[in-house]
Amino acid sequence: MPKINETFVRKVTTPEANQKIHYDGEHAGFGLRVTKAGTKSFILNYHINKRERRFTIGKSPAWTAAAAREKAKELRRLIDQGIDPLDERIERREAPTVADLWTEYEKIHFPTLSPRSQTDQRGMWINYILPNLATVAVRELNSRQIDRLHAKISEKTPTRANRVLEVLRKALNLSIRWEWIKKNPADGFRRNAEHSREKYLTLDQYERVFTALDKMPNQKAANAIRMLILTGARRGEVLGLEWQDLDLEQGIWNRPPHKSKDRKPKRVPLSTEALLLLRGMHDVTEGNFLFPTSKGTHMPDLNRPWRWLRAEVGIPDLRVHDLRHSFASILVSSGETLETIGKLLGHSQHQTTMRYAHLMDDPLRNAANSFSAQASKAN
Repeated sequence: MPKINETFVRKVTTPEANQKIHYDGEHAGFGLRVTKAGTKSFILNYHINKRERRFTIGKSPAWTAAAAREKAKELRRLIDQGIDPLDERIERREAPTVADLWTEYEKIHFPTLSPRSQTDQRGMWINYILPNLATVAVRELNSRQIDRLHAKISEKTPTRANRVLEVLRKALNLSIRWEWIKKNPADGFRRNAEHSREKYLTLDQYERVFTALDKMPNQKAANAIRMLILTGARRGEVLGLEWQDLDLEQGIWNRPPHKSKDRKPKRVPLSTEALLLLRGMHDVTEGNFLFPTSKGTHMPDLNRPWRWLRAEVGIPDLRVHDLRHSFASILVSSGETLETIGKLLGHSQHQTTMRYAHLMDDPLRNAANSFSAQASKAN
């Protein structure tokens, strides 16, 4: 057998048909495959697990004979350890990419999310994750790539960068469950500092809002806003409200799983004021939805009525979600427990309600004063 070197590769003749393999005389299984078209490729034949396998190292002249020989030795060491390099190559070629991860994430995880969350997360994938990482194999994804993506998004939207990475981290946790990877490269990413902006309505501002709602041209929208104020519910929960969700006799709002942010059923008691509002609406509203449109669906948003309200009350930076924060603020100031407030707001986790703990100064001070008063009597 010849020695496969550059001279041999250069002088070897092409076969008249099909292909011919010339094996090296020094390294078992190492050879040069020559096709009728003149293509020359270095290969390694080997046996593993009672199977004969052929690994194509690369083509000449991109690969020199010396480099191919060293690669063959490296492959042989793996084979001796019981590792099949051809299986490794196939697995790497067929390994799911981040684009595949998105497909599975959308199919498996999206049904557990609310429609609004689905829309939000789809935007994160389409606008940020896929343009940067779509072709990367999930198994090859590393923390450095994750950090670069976070830094790139952070240049314009630091808070959004945190949300995108949280979604990607969730998807990668699922890929661990699916046995695509063993470790999540998004774990421990350094979040950008977030400065939440929370506005709480004062009692004077509440009075101005209710006065303005009485004058609002669109009273259907006004009633939706009144419901937001009286229940502390999310905008989507109120706008999608159906009469079948309400028990007006018992004063209960039963939120089915598909209408809750965490996809869990909720049973929320309604206040007397909310029930008065709902009973008045029930006498004049037709159809299933409390806030219907002419198309038979429910109101999609409150954008125009809300702009009118902000201008009318002179609070240009007031957001719809501030009504939810204000609802919690009033309850905290009244001495209600965080557990009670969390249930009224539909929180599934206690730590979510803990964001309002800093508002408890007055109830805690009242409790401390009560103790002091009692203790002083003992003296």
